[in-house]
Amino acid sequence: MLPKYRYRTKPYDHQQEALEKSWNQEDYALFMEMGTGKSKVLIDNIAILYDIGRINKALIIAPKGVYQNWERNEIPKHLPDHILHRVALWNSSPNKKEQKKLEKVFETTDDLCIFLMNIEALSTKKGVAIADKFLIISNSLMAIDESTTIKSPSARRTKACLKLRILAKYRRILTGQPITKSPLDIYTQCSFLDPALLGYSSYYSFRNRYAVMVKRSIGTHSFSKIVGYQNLDELQKELVRFSYRKLKEECLDLPDKVYTIRYVTLTDEQKRMYEQLKRYAVTELEGKTVTAQAVITQILRLHQVVCGFIRTDDNKLREVSSNRIKELLALCEEIDGKAIIWANYRYDIEKITKELNAIYGYGSAAHYYGGTANEERQNIVDRFQDKNSMLRFFVGQPRTGGFGLTLTAANTVIYYSNNYDLEIRIQSEDRAHRIGQHSKVTYIDLMAENTVDSKIVNSLRRKINIASQVMGEGWKDWLI
Repeated sequence: MLPKYRYRTKPYDHQQEALEKSWNQEDYALFMEMGTGKSKVLIDNIAILYDIGRINKALIIAPKGVYQNWERNEIPKHLPDHILHRVALWNSSPNKKEQKKLEKVFETTDDLCIFLMNIEALSTKKGVAIADKFLIISNSLMAIDESTTIKSPSARRTKACLKLRILAKYRRILTGQPITKSPLDIYTQCSFLDPALLGYSSYYSFRNRYAVMVKRSIGTHSFSKIVGYQNLDELQKELVRFSYRKLKEECLDLPDKVYTIRYVTLTDEQKRMYEQLKRYAVTELEGKTVTAQAVITQILRLHQVVCGFIRTDDNKLREVSSNRIKELLALCEEIDGKAIIWANYRYDIEKITKELNAIYGYGSAAHYYGGTANEERQNIVDRFQDKNSMLRFFVGQPRTGGFGLTLTAANTVIYYSNNYDLEIRIQSEDRAHRIGQHSKVTYIDLMAENTVDSKIVNSLRRKINIASQVMGEGWKDWLI
């Protein structure tokens, strides 16, 4: 039974159920589909354990595009006001302000210290050392958000998490899609909780139980190859003992639309180029009578850099190193079923489609934009809507595909990049959320902070027409 606890935000029924099942367990897995609110469950769990004196620190590990969201959105939204707390965000090269916050989480105090790290940091000696230092001086809970990031037994970050686990009093894993490519993905995720949970002393003994292996030879070299899986009903029963599974379609009280953000970190090349173009834009507009179109032209040039390319003065396209496509591919691993991916630029659409077909198989992604032949367009929609079709990803340009189409086969919509036009955003959202949709729809914006990218996303979400905001001196708020 849950202790008496004052929520900051009222939980949905499934969140309440998940918390009641997990709150006092030393090891637990929240296998809750994206959009069902597993972050809130963890935050409430941390707060309850702190309230009753069982922990004083929490280490939350998440992918690079996710861990910032905990600091900016999830913790401020869900952690109750009565919980005195400090939050620090890992940065391998912190500025003075960040370094000061980081140092404070290692002090011995009575408040709750929450330390957020990206999983990539645990592939480095420096990152592992700082996590070790944080955990060893506390009664702590350690959680891995999107735990499929430690599915590979040989990865350095997986090995680091398995070593760090013993320093935590409580352990949690969170993911909506615990098995992305193989049932064997689950082994190291569960081993982080407790190696004894599944009853196997090694990955290889686990593999021998649940994988069908055959001997193959190439010349003088012989090896074992997985050709199938077995005993999966047994594995499912084992997982039920220490996990909570929930799909969006099972959550009747969720809002019809759920919005979330994945943060994308700019590369050094993008930062340099962005600053150069920003200075140029200000020089071009300063002291002149500007039109909305003139300002939007400069905004789009900056936005293209954020997305990973730029057009030179002679109209040639130049690629700029970017983390954006990597973040999208990581996100696609975390979702189940079909998805719509909207992108504003032809270059992005073609690149995304190519990458997804290479990973998930030819025919798993199709593009729908100005360059798509008219006779092919309806065929793409029909295949996407067919639940038996292998076409999983509809990669579209919202100006072309955002009006009139019915794409209700998807309950996940990803905005790789946004158009500044509010009407186009509203119409593109409605391709999935319309008659024929029987599930809740999750909308995910990829966003680079402190750029025109974040200003576009925030304006569209507040239903602000951007063209009306950049007139007069308003353009400076967008570019400076």
